Amino acid sequence: MWWRSASFIRDRQNQNPNPKPSSLLHSALDDSPSSPTSTSMAALNPNPNPISAYYQTRAEHHAVVTSDWLAQSADAAAGDVAASSGAASGGSKGEGGGVGVIEEFNYWRKKPDLAEAVAAVMALGAVIRSSEATTMNELDIELKKASNNLKSWDTTSISLSAACDLFIRYVTRTSALEYEDFDAAKRRLIERAEKFGEISLKARKTIAMLSQDFISDGCTILVHGYSRVVLEVLKMAASNKKLFHVLCTEGRPDRTGLRFSKELAALGIPVKLLIDSAVAYAMDEVDMVYVGADGVVESGGIINMMGTYQVALVAHSMNKPVYVAAESYKFARLYPLDQKDLEPALRPIEFGVPIPSGVEVETSARDYTPPQYLTLLFTDLGVLTPSVVSDELIQLYV
Repeated sequence: MWWRSASFIRDRQNQNPNPKPSSLLHSALDDSPSSPTSTSMAALNPNPNPISAYYQTRAEHHAVVTSDWLAQSADAAAGDVAASSGAASGGSKGEGGGVGVIEEFNYWRKKPDLAEAVAAVMALGAVIRSSEATTMNELDIELKKASNNLKSWDTTSISLSAACDLFIRYVTRTSALEYEDFDAAKRRLIERAEKFGEISLKARKTIAMLSQDFISDGCTILVHGYSRVVLEVLKMAASNKKLFHVLCTEGRPDRTGLRFSKELAALGIPVKLLIDSAVAYAMDEVDMVYVGADGVVESGGIINMMGTYQVALVAHSMNKPVYVAAESYKFARLYPLDQKDLEPALRPIEFGVPIPSGVEVETSARDYTPPQYLTLLFTDLGVLTPSVVSDELIQLYV
């Protein structure tokens, strides 16, 4: 998985220019989810629920709650309320007197229009501002510890982990900071943190603007899953007086398509709701497919809501373009080889009828769509082909 990615191994090589023959493999495995380090971080994880925290938050935003969901998240809900109230009043103090990064993160992630990754960026920026460190080394250690705590909060969230890594890289990438006056260096770090947060907040608008030339009057667009970036794209197209029709998949089992179609209808955009199994049936009348992404991996493929892969397969077989709208902070140093080569992200499944005894239920929440089934990616870095993603990742991390 991510510890097998090319850029990760390259970073290891840079840190250890003369490794022993097997040291790269061992060092990479040391960072795997089964390693002692990962186990110790898991002990700090305030969200031990086996259901991915990303999908818990997503369900709260979509107002979709099932009986199973309530049973599984009852304990976590009480903790979230306390954390939110603490952060709203200025955040609790963490080690060394700084802002508690998890509390700050929980405060920001409760905002429906704010992506989880941006909430992490805001929380890390608050850590720098409130830090009582007196040297750059102390601040760097404090910041990396806060980043690790955030990533351990939900190890299944790709965008959360990628945003933390990119933030650390962006904010601390100039070695000259070590030679400046500490107060001046800290001010520069704060400026960079704020700039990164500003870029992240504006990403959706940038992507929406880049997408407009690809939406023409009279076209029919198929969307799958609830994506705030795709919603921004369609909202801007509607505000530009473009006339188009949207086919929206139901998005079982969490019914994200119901919420998405409701918001499109409120904007006056003609929309038709499809059951998920009707994608191939309706593809003849589709001109293009738009999807979001939980993560964009090194191959140029995407990890997204379950069903994205089959939508892309059908579209590809019928020569329909598949466009992905995703912010650059979702670019992750991952290289999945197949559907099972992903950290499991689970969600509750409710069929409305009792499940027969002895029957297993697939509860995976997302799938991997290989790059050959995608046409273009609209990002705040520009309009990219899938093959360019690895180059952009190198630029982001170098």
